Amino acid sequence: MKRLFPLILITATLIWAGDDNRTVPPKDQNLTQKHIKEQMEKEKKYAREKTFYEGKDYNLSNKAVDPHELDEIPLIQPEDDFDMNDVYSDDQ
Repeated sequence: MKRLFPLILITATLIWAGDDNRTVPPKDQNLTQKHIKEQMEKEKKYAREKTFYEGKDYNLSNKAVDPHELDEIPLIQPEDDFDMNDVYSDDQ
């Protein structure tokens, strides 16, 4: 959906700019070209972020944890009892 809006915007702008019957002041035309360039830059940024989030270009197999190593980690028992019932009792 994010990619659809810039494509529609660029297509509509190109169709509008290609109409010979309409005269466009140079200032507005430069502004339109600026907006098109900004949208194209945003699209490039999105493409880079997409490949990062999907992780296609990254090999993380050397960071994998062996499940047998997890069995060797000792279980740490809680040191304190966090029972707060005596704090809220009416025996005071």
